[in-house]
Amino acid sequence: MADETMDDVRAGVDATYVAAASAVLAGGSVTSESCCDGSGVGVGRGFGAGRYRAEELGWLPGAASAASLGCGNPAAAADLVEGERVLDLGSGGGIDVLLSARLVGPKGRVYGLDLLDEMLELAGANARRAGVDNVEFLKGSIEAVPLPSATVDVVISNCVISLAADKGAVFAETFRVLRPGGRFTVCDVVAGEGLTIEEQAARGSFAGCLAGALAASEYRAGLRAAGFIRITVEPSHQITDGMRAAIIRADKPKACSCDW
Repeated sequence: MADETMDDVRAGVDATYVAAASAVLAGGSVTSESCCDGSGVGVGRGFGAGRYRAEELGWLPGAASAASLGCGNPAAAADLVEGERVLDLGSGGGIDVLLSARLVGPKGRVYGLDLLDEMLELAGANARRAGVDNVEFLKGSIEAVPLPSATVDVVISNCVISLAADKGAVFAETFRVLRPGGRFTVCDVVAGEGLTIEEQAARGSFAGCLAGALAASEYRAGLRAAGFIRITVEPSHQITDGMRAAIIRADKPKACSCDW
């Protein structure tokens, strides 16, 4: 990545996920070459619909699971309850939005945020097929969330923050849009402590969720700097040598004298 600018990184990530969405929109499926891929790491090897239970996938449109590119199941990990308002950062084909919408019920609402028109088109089609109407898909960057402050109770994400060029901005924006006492629960790839940028890049690309992954200590430090408390990083399955999927949780303080 040393010879790449942040614009190059963003362009590469966008191209990868446009290709994934376009493949599913055309009636195909995502292959390991077109998703969280790296060097031979892709769907079926730590990523994709295999992260969900069969009963969760049973009522979803096939295109939602076909476009699943994540490394976990954040809707389940977040312990969502009826009536909550949820934001999914980098919602892709909408699988985590739809699962969250079912958990929060008709009195709740789920926002899916994605930058790519192709993913938004796919997610909207999946919501209509599933008959889910307590959702809203927004176009925008996870580094500049197009929602007012203190809008949501829970922020989730599935292997997306590792793709962001400015992770500090993601944490700050997440903190801003959460109400006081709100929860942050994401699934992401976490790099082993001490791995160099070059070692991470050798394991997989930035678009493959590997070259840009944070170490657990970096995740904690970034969230703490944004104002979060009660931060935990819970490793789950191995992705590749020295890199694991993890569930990262944090809370926004209930008493927050925040100046937005």
